[in-house]
Amino acid sequence: MLEISTRSGAETAPADDMQALTRQAESFLYQEAALLDEWRLDEWLALMAPDAHYRIPPLDLPDAVPGEALYLIDDDRQRLDSRVRQLMGKTAWAESPRSRTRRLVTNVRVGSITDDGFTASSNFAVWRFQFDNSDVYVGRYAHTFVRLAEGLRVQERKVVLDLESLRPHGRISFIL
Repeated sequence: MLEISTRSGAETAPADDMQALTRQAESFLYQEAALLDEWRLDEWLALMAPDAHYRIPPLDLPDAVPGEALYLIDDDRQRLDSRVRQLMGKTAWAESPRSRTRRLVTNVRVGSITDDGFTASSNFAVWRFQFDNSDVYVGRYAHTFVRLAEGLRVQERKVVLDLESLRPHGRISFIL
Protein backbone atom coordinates (compact mmCIF):
# COMPACT_ATOMS: atom_id res chain seq x y z
CA MET A 1 0.00 0.00 0.00
CA LEU A 2 1.23 3.50 -0.81
CA GLU A 3 2.29 5.44 2.28
CA ILE A 4 2.40 9.21 2.60
CA SER A 5 4.71 10.87 5.06
CA THR A 6 3.27 13.61 7.23
CA ARG A 7 4.99 16.67 8.69
CA SER A 8 5.94 17.58 12.25
CA GLY A 9 7.36 14.23 13.25
CA ALA A 10 4.08 12.36 12.91
CA GLU A 11 4.09 8.80 11.70
CA THR A 12 3.49 7.86 8.09
CA ALA A 13 -0.12 7.25 7.19
CA PRO A 14 -1.52 4.97 4.51
CA ALA A 15 -2.71 6.87 1.45
CA ASP A 16 -6.27 5.64 2.03
CA ASP A 17 -6.24 7.16 5.53
CA MET A 18 -4.86 10.45 4.21
CA GLN A 19 -7.53 10.56 1.52
CA ALA A 20 -10.25 9.90 4.11
CA LEU A 21 -8.87 12.64 6.39
CA THR A 22 -8.65 15.03 3.44
CA ARG A 23 -12.29 14.35 2.54
CA GLN A 24 -13.25 14.87 6.19
CA ALA A 25 -11.33 18.16 6.34
CA GLU A 26 -12.86 19.33 3.04
CA SER A 27 -16.38 18.54 4.22
CA PHE A 28 -15.77 20.33 7.52
CA LEU A 29 -14.25 23.42 5.88
CA TYR A 30 -17.02 23.65 3.28
CA GLN A 31 -19.65 23.44 6.03
CA GLU A 32 -17.77 26.05 8.07
CA ALA A 33 -17.70 28.39 5.05
CA ALA A 34 -21.43 27.93 4.46
CA LEU A 35 -22.25 28.68 8.11
CA LEU A 36 -20.21 31.88 8.01
CA ASP A 37 -21.67 33.01 4.67
CA GLU A 38 -25.19 32.39 6.00
CA TRP A 39 -24.41 34.22 9.28
CA ARG A 40 -25.24 31.10 11.28
CA LEU A 41 -22.57 32.16 13.74
CA ASP A 42 -23.92 30.22 16.73
CA GLU A 43 -23.66 27.00 14.71
CA TRP A 44 -20.17 27.99 13.56
CA LEU A 45 -19.16 28.69 17.16
CA ALA A 46 -20.34 25.20 18.16
CA LEU A 47 -17.62 23.81 15.86
CA MET A 48 -14.94 25.33 18.09
CA ALA A 49 -13.25 23.32 20.86
CA PRO A 50 -13.43 24.69 24.42
CA ASP A 51 -9.75 25.72 24.14
CA ALA A 52 -10.09 27.09 20.59
CA HIS A 53 -8.10 30.02 19.22
CA TYR A 54 -8.91 32.17 16.18
CA ARG A 55 -5.89 34.13 14.98
CA ILE A 56 -4.96 36.52 12.21
CA PRO A 57 -1.24 37.34 12.34
CA PRO A 58 0.26 40.63 11.18
CA LEU A 59 0.26 40.96 7.38
CA ASP A 60 4.05 41.33 7.26
CA LEU A 61 4.77 38.58 9.83
CA PRO A 62 2.59 35.58 8.95
CA ASP A 63 4.73 33.21 11.05
CA ALA A 64 4.85 35.47 14.11
CA VAL A 65 4.50 33.79 17.48
CA PRO A 66 1.39 34.83 19.43
CA GLY A 67 2.40 37.07 22.32
CA GLU A 68 5.55 38.22 20.53
CA ALA A 69 3.84 40.25 17.80
CA LEU A 70 0.71 42.35 17.54
CA TYR A 71 -1.86 40.10 15.89
CA LEU A 72 -4.81 41.60 14.02
CA ILE A 73 -6.99 39.10 15.89
CA ASP A 74 -5.95 36.69 18.66
CA ASP A 75 -9.16 35.37 20.22
CA ASP A 76 -9.54 32.52 22.67
CA ARG A 77 -12.88 30.72 23.01
CA GLN A 78 -14.25 33.24 25.52
CA ARG A 79 -13.42 36.15 23.22
CA LEU A 80 -14.91 34.25 20.26
CA ASP A 81 -18.15 33.87 22.23
CA SER A 82 -18.16 37.64 22.82
CA ARG A 83 -17.35 38.37 19.16
CA VAL A 84 -20.25 36.23 17.96
CA ARG A 85 -22.68 37.78 20.50
CA GLN A 86 -21.63 41.25 19.36
CA LEU A 87 -21.95 40.41 15.65
CA MET A 88 -25.38 38.86 16.19
CA GLY A 89 -26.58 41.77 18.33
CA LYS A 90 -27.15 45.41 17.55
CA THR A 91 -23.87 46.77 18.93
CA ALA A 92 -21.62 45.86 16.00
CA TRP A 93 -22.06 49.15 14.15
CA ALA A 94 -19.52 48.14 11.46
CA GLU A 95 -21.78 45.21 10.58
CA SER A 96 -25.05 47.09 10.46
CA PRO A 97 -26.30 46.18 7.98
CA ARG A 98 -24.50 42.86 7.91
CA SER A 99 -21.95 42.19 5.23
CA ARG A 100 -22.87 39.67 2.60
CA THR A 101 -20.01 37.25 2.04
CA ARG A 102 -19.12 34.43 -0.28
CA ARG A 103 -16.24 32.07 0.45
CA LEU A 104 -14.30 29.69 -1.74
CA VAL A 105 -12.08 27.14 0.01
CA THR A 106 -9.61 25.17 -2.11
CA ASN A 107 -6.40 23.12 -2.00
CA VAL A 108 -7.26 21.39 1.26
CA ARG A 109 -4.21 19.46 2.47
CA VAL A 110 -3.84 17.35 5.59
CA GLY A 111 -0.58 17.91 7.48
CA SER A 112 0.41 16.21 10.70
CA ILE A 113 -1.71 13.54 12.35
CA THR A 114 -1.88 12.90 16.09
CA ASP A 115 -3.80 10.42 18.22
CA ASP A 116 -6.60 12.91 18.82
CA GLY A 117 -6.65 14.99 15.64
CA PHE A 118 -4.79 16.45 12.69
CA THR A 119 -3.81 19.68 10.99
CA ALA A 120 -5.00 20.89 7.61
CA SER A 121 -4.23 23.89 5.45
CA SER A 122 -6.26 25.37 2.63
CA ASN A 123 -6.46 28.43 0.42
CA PHE A 124 -9.40 30.80 0.50
CA ALA A 125 -10.99 33.79 -1.15
CA VAL A 126 -13.70 35.72 0.68
CA TRP A 127 -15.77 38.32 -1.12
CA ARG A 128 -17.47 40.84 1.10
CA PHE A 129 -20.30 43.10 -0.06
CA GLN A 130 -21.54 46.03 2.01
CA PHE A 131 -22.60 49.64 1.37
CA ASP A 132 -22.28 49.30 -2.44
CA ASN A 133 -18.65 48.21 -2.02
CA SER A 134 -16.96 44.88 -2.47
CA ASP A 135 -13.70 43.69 -0.95
CA VAL A 136 -11.75 40.53 -1.61
CA TYR A 137 -9.71 38.82 1.10
CA VAL A 138 -7.36 36.11 -0.13
CA GLY A 139 -5.08 33.89 1.90
CA ARG A 140 -4.46 30.60 3.63
CA TYR A 141 -6.20 28.86 6.50
CA ALA A 142 -4.28 26.66 8.93
CA HIS A 143 -6.60 24.55 11.07
CA THR A 144 -5.80 22.26 13.96
CA PHE A 145 -8.63 19.77 14.42
CA VAL A 146 -9.23 17.73 17.56
CA ARG A 147 -11.60 14.81 18.05
CA LEU A 148 -13.92 15.27 21.02
CA ALA A 149 -16.94 13.33 22.24
CA GLU A 150 -19.11 15.76 20.21
CA GLY A 151 -17.11 15.06 17.05
CA LEU A 152 -14.44 16.94 15.14
CA ARG A 153 -13.79 20.44 16.48
CA VAL A 154 -11.43 23.32 15.66
CA GLN A 155 -8.69 23.82 18.22
CA GLU A 156 -6.93 26.54 16.24
CA ARG A 157 -7.96 28.54 13.17
CA LYS A 158 -5.19 30.71 11.77
CA VAL A 159 -5.99 33.05 8.90
CA VAL A 160 -2.93 34.21 6.94
CA LEU A 161 -3.94 37.05 4.63
CA ASP A 162 -2.11 37.57 1.33
CA LEU A 163 -2.68 41.31 1.47
CA GLU A 164 0.02 43.96 1.58
CA SER A 165 -2.24 46.20 3.65
CA LEU A 166 -5.82 46.35 4.82
CA ARG A 167 -6.42 49.35 2.58
CA PRO A 168 -8.84 49.80 0.93
CA HIS A 169 -10.51 47.15 3.13
CA GLY A 170 -9.75 49.08 6.31
CA ARG A 171 -11.32 46.65 8.73
CA ILE A 172 -12.04 43.06 9.54
CA SER A 173 -15.36 43.37 11.33
CA PHE A 174 -16.64 39.95 10.29
CA ILE A 175 -15.24 36.44 10.75
CA LEU A 176 -12.87 35.45 7.99
